[in-house]
Amino acid sequence: MERYFTSGWHEDLRRRVREFAEREVRPRIAEMETSRTVAHELSRLIARQGWIGVTIGKEYGGMGAGHLAKTITIEELARVCGAMGAMVQASQLGVAKIIHFGSEKQKRKWLPRIAAGECLPTIAVTEPESGGHVLGMGSTAVRDGDDYILNGRKVFVGNSHVGDVHGVVVRTGEGSKGLSAFLVESDRPGFSLGEQQPAMGLHGFSFGEIIYDNCRVPAANLLGGEGKGLAVAYSSSILYGRPNLTAVSLGIHQATFEETTALCIERERFGAPLGDLTNIKLKLGRMKSRLMTARLAAYHAVHLLDQGLSCDAELMNAKLVNVEAAVDSARDSMEIHAASGLFTDRPVERYLRDAHHIYAPAGTSDIQLLRLGEVALGTAKGQWSERLADLVRTVQPQRRLGQLETAGQVG
Repeated sequence: MERYFTSGWHEDLRRRVREFAEREVRPRIAEMETSRTVAHELSRLIARQGWIGVTIGKEYGGMGAGHLAKTITIEELARVCGAMGAMVQASQLGVAKIIHFGSEKQKRKWLPRIAAGECLPTIAVTEPESGGHVLGMGSTAVRDGDDYILNGRKVFVGNSHVGDVHGVVVRTGEGSKGLSAFLVESDRPGFSLGEQQPAMGLHGFSFGEIIYDNCRVPAANLLGGEGKGLAVAYSSSILYGRPNLTAVSLGIHQATFEETTALCIERERFGAPLGDLTNIKLKLGRMKSRLMTARLAAYHAVHLLDQGLSCDAELMNAKLVNVEAAVDSARDSMEIHAASGLFTDRPVERYLRDAHHIYAPAGTSDIQLLRLGEVALGTAKGQWSERLADLVRTVQPQRRLGQLETAGQVG
């Protein structure tokens, strides 16, 4: 199935990321699990490989390789360490807002640095009181001459404690058109971080609180003009957040399957491999089926996204299917491991903990089902994949044609 969507170049990328993850990431997992602290050094090392720039155009120093390549990169990192897969996916959310809403000057300033691994971006939307209700946010930005003054708090910010520039969505007015987005550097006066709280899983990844207390930001850091904040938040979540988190789930799922299969081959019961038992074969069969279906949904959705086709529903479904499948397979794996799965000398308990972290961001499974129901009823509020595809075709038609030719998709 992978060969249907991927080229030899994609599979070479997979091999390179997997080799790096095995060599550089796996040896650090035990320390991350023990300390539960943010893996600053490893995050920077991964960034320096250039993979944060996988969707950044070559004219800005990026790979210009698209969303399928991004999915493979995140998947292979998450296969070894969900936390580092999460780190890359969160950085990609920060990339999205600049690619789609940044001015040319902003792109020239930030994208080459991000592509080179010198800068880790984030996006900060969620607040303690409003949660996922974007329009309920209370953080503000008030114009003061050539600057804006920001006040408020953001929580569950991916890469909060390693990020260099945060894409912050705040209120500049009332209603849905009263949200605006700003690029805020982490060294600005008035910017601070909340204490990093230990979490159930994804140890080594930071998703904490950032605070703005009379934080002065130049008006030049405004993304797309006042009133574009809702579009920045929604498009980043739908077109990057959902497929990125899908990729993390897929990597964790793959690792769970590999670990469980190895156990069933190496461990004996009644003088034969554990996998010879009928009930074990049934569980492994379910895991294999889920994994195949999950990967098909993931790759198909980002393939459509790379083609510039309408795919909001496919992105929702991919996230839903992959999160639920990864958790279900991790639960089956725990049952196969039985008591031995409860101890940290085997990684299956980590996979189960990490998989649960992917449930809420970019919309819970209930949210994905709700939105898919609206698609079924014809009441969905437009297609973000169509809107931004149209933007690319209108503003950068020649660049897009060149990218398609490079990918072998023209003619």
